[in-house]
Amino acid sequence: MIPSRRLQQILAAWLILSVLASLWPRFAPLWKFGAAFVGGVALLDAVLVSLSRRLTVRREVPGRLALGVAIEIPLTLHNPNGRAVTAEFFDGLPETVESTQLPWTGTVAGSGHTTVLYTAQPLARGAIIFTECHVRHASPLGLWWRRYRSGSAAESRVYPDYEPVVRYTLLAMSNRESMMGIVSKNRAGQSREFHQLREYQDGDVLSQLDWKATARRGQLVSREYREQKDQTLIFLLDCGRRMRTPDGALPQFDHCLNATLLLSYIALKQGDRVGVMGFGGTSRWLAPVKGQHSMAGILNHLYDYECTAAPSDFSEAAERLMARQRRRSLVVLLTNLRTEDSSHLLAPLRLMRRRHLVVVASLREKSVVERVNAPVVNFDDALFAAAGQGYLAERGAFLANLRDHGVLTLDETADALPAALANAYLDIKRRGAL
Repeated sequence: MIPSRRLQQILAAWLILSVLASLWPRFAPLWKFGAAFVGGVALLDAVLVSLSRRLTVRREVPGRLALGVAIEIPLTLHNPNGRAVTAEFFDGLPETVESTQLPWTGTVAGSGHTTVLYTAQPLARGAIIFTECHVRHASPLGLWWRRYRSGSAAESRVYPDYEPVVRYTLLAMSNRESMMGIVSKNRAGQSREFHQLREYQDGDVLSQLDWKATARRGQLVSREYREQKDQTLIFLLDCGRRMRTPDGALPQFDHCLNATLLLSYIALKQGDRVGVMGFGGTSRWLAPVKGQHSMAGILNHLYDYECTAAPSDFSEAAERLMARQRRRSLVVLLTNLRTEDSSHLLAPLRLMRRRHLVVVASLREKSVVERVNAPVVNFDDALFAAAGQGYLAERGAFLANLRDHGVLTLDETADALPAALANAYLDIKRRGAL
């Protein structure tokens, strides 16, 4: 038990009275009476609150949370005592979850309950544990607080924010993928696999006609093609220290995870396989999976990936990938390239290109681009603009060198990366480049 503010104020008044009694003896009897009265009442109040029963807590935590997405958590306080009590609680939040609505203070009716909804926001991915709730309730006279823990621990998982995947699903159902910046390009069907025969339609090219079927049926018959399925897409995720750079509200690595989830959903919907390999920090491997039901498995594999302070070894990652994935695949390397990478990145890319089609998707810092494009009003702005232009020029030259060596490249900000990756994947599928 701890003294309440009310008891502290009473004790402060009694101390003032003791100073008066030391200066003027006529206040001594009043001071003694105050000591006996306050001591007796405080002792009685302490006994009453110690004999009262504890409040019980029941909390409902969802099994899955999304990174950076606030969620309401209901918490119910049950009062087994016959009288109403004033209570205060602070939930046992994990270190990576914050709430601006705690602690809560209120009254719980006698033999009743109160349900509180507070908002919490996860700040990091991974497994989390809500510990017991910290509760204290006031004594009948309000002179003491009785502190204890109540309730049980609850486990949950914080996943990447896959809201763009859900949004893509809804848009795809309405045939409105272009609202996300994903553009479908119609190309000749030579690189596609045969789907079915159908009647000739205006605009069909002669090479699309099936002459044997035309001769049998006595009318023009065309072949219909569709994009090739059962191909493999491998994500090579850089989990090293370079990906820990904040970009807006999230680190760059989390932006890469969001883009990975969107493209994984599109690829699974296309009938392709999707695999994931991390390097530089979280060195794990998810063998290629197929089918839209596999999206849950990809989420469970990615949710606790972490960036560490370890450097990114591209050569080691390329060797691991070549040993694990022997079937020709589309390999998407998600990283943030630096100009100093030019000396040791070409060799692993050449190694992977012996068997795979490689796309390097590099995240460009949005803050640098905005600062470079900002108006120049003083000398410091001019220096920063010049340095930024030089940095972007060196970066562009490095990416151009990769393209000269047959490596497909993307250099996008975090906001534009998901749609750019999706467009690149669909374009590769329609060209039959894989």
